[in-house]
Amino acid sequence: MKKSILMPHGKETLLIRYDLERCPQGGILRLKPFLAFRGHHKLALENDFLCGRTEGIENGFRIEPYAGMPPLVVQTSRSSRFTPSPVWYNRFQYTEERERGFDWEEDLFLPGIIEVPVERKCTVILSVGYGDMMPHRGGINGDMMPHRVPIYPRRPVNNPTAIWKTEIIRRGREQAADKRETGGFTGEDREHLLALHRAARSFLITTPSGRPAVIAGYPWFGSWGRDTLISLPGLCFSTGRIAEGVEILTEIGLHEQDGLLPNFFSGDGTPEAYNTVDSSLWYFWAIQNLGTRCRIVSPSSERCRIMSPKTLIRDRFWPVMKRIIRSFMDGTRFGIGMDALGLLHAGDGKHALTWMDAMVGGIPITPRDGYPVEINALWYNALCFARDLTAEFGDPPLFDPDIIPLLRSSFRVFWGHDAASCPQNTPGGATLHPQECLGDVFRDGVLDAAVRPNQIFAVSLPHSPLDPAEQAAVVRAVREQLLTPCGLRTLSPAAPTYRGRYRGSPAERDGAYHQGTVWPWLLGAFGEAALRVADDPEREKENLRKYLRTFLRQHLVEAGIGNVSEVFDGDAPHHPGGCIAQAWSVAELLRLYTLLEDR
Repeated sequence: MKKSILMPHGKETLLIRYDLERCPQGGILRLKPFLAFRGHHKLALENDFLCGRTEGIENGFRIEPYAGMPPLVVQTSRSSRFTPSPVWYNRFQYTEERERGFDWEEDLFLPGIIEVPVERKCTVILSVGYGDMMPHRGGINGDMMPHRVPIYPRRPVNNPTAIWKTEIIRRGREQAADKRETGGFTGEDREHLLALHRAARSFLITTPSGRPAVIAGYPWFGSWGRDTLISLPGLCFSTGRIAEGVEILTEIGLHEQDGLLPNFFSGDGTPEAYNTVDSSLWYFWAIQNLGTRCRIVSPSSERCRIMSPKTLIRDRFWPVMKRIIRSFMDGTRFGIGMDALGLLHAGDGKHALTWMDAMVGGIPITPRDGYPVEINALWYNALCFARDLTAEFGDPPLFDPDIIPLLRSSFRVFWGHDAASCPQNTPGGATLHPQECLGDVFRDGVLDAAVRPNQIFAVSLPHSPLDPAEQAAVVRAVREQLLTPCGLRTLSPAAPTYRGRYRGSPAERDGAYHQGTVWPWLLGAFGEAALRVADDPEREKENLRKYLRTFLRQHLVEAGIGNVSEVFDGDAPHHPGGCIAQAWSVAELLRLYTLLEDR
């Protein structure tokens, strides 16, 4: 027997298919559906709130385990008999959860047994989906179902065999489109790229409220603003899904407040947690990538039926961009604002506003309040982009143009150069000492000289505040101290606070999250920076191709099959950890492959 699992696109339905291929004789296929019926952050425990009463329907049954929640409808594609036998099965054990310091034993409920007569060679498809609401009965277990959501009537799957065939045809069309998009690659590179194209689709969703969104990672992340904006160029613009990317960019821009974009969206699409400084700056970068990709996509392409890049940016995104710049220059929440030297300050020591946002006991593990290096690189890039758009649109200047050269000069504080070499006093009036790469954060007159990957963005972004020799020095330091076979370390192993293993309890893992743990999403920026400074770009491109081949050949089959994990250990052999499928990990590898084709 062969078992296959399929989730059809756009349907809240699960299909499980059983193919009997070499059965010596007919018999009975007996199925026991165990139900958890819970959120993905919880485990189910035996309780008195669950209603085990079932309603028999044609070739299946219908059950509403908890009042106020949608019922389940379970059916088979062939004639079957359902026998109610409600019983709890206790203490299913999840060893991975135990190792991660979470609850790891669960009780599951069996409503009954499904029996399907089968022949020597046949196919049975079991469908699980939502049904119409039953009349209200009793209470609900708040511990197991803490989130109440609007419930809409759902219809059971009437013909699972037809839905299966339709979905396979739809996926075949998608695969054909992917092959057209990857036509510039051959061999192993193309196979890896096709796998990344398939993975990318799983992160592009429509919420129950109808909002287009990006899921940050599976199985437990939701929709995050920062992750969305970093992921969009790879998930959408590098794969030909331009229109989808435009809609997501448009949607997230609608929620700008005081220059900030939401860091998190709830399940119903409500923006929450405006506690990030870089989401607004990544918004500029995503739009830059959109403009670049639209220019190289044929106007006749069926996948790019949108207006010209200039019109699109001016009408949809430019007003939001101007509000962000004005708010950051004037000062906004969380101490975010531009100082007299053009540098962008952010944070108050109580919040983690950058992508290195792990906190334990309400305290940031990697405190980066002050002047973070990548935030100011993103700020410089945003100002340069805004200056160019102002000229292109014929608008009056948005800010004093002298701010850009001032910021470029002030950026020297991240090198640790002496204050006398700057046009004005450095923030805090400090005297600094030169080093061979960029420091990470300037705070209270002191430069945190930790070697971290954040400096790579000062090279990779479209507008760099560094001269060519400085760019080469940054890439060299990152390559020598941070590059691993599966991404960049978040801290040099030479640092006393380096953590080489992402293991242990939630607090232990959070403590290692940005203290040496490897993140593959950083490979996009590293590859782009390496190409920018390369003496022999073609040789560098081939080196990067070999790197991607080696990494993906091993990893696409070791964690989330066909996908890219969130993090890896900083120490060899670099075991994967975190989410088994992470949006920006997939996205930035896709974008890097595109750079290797386009340049």
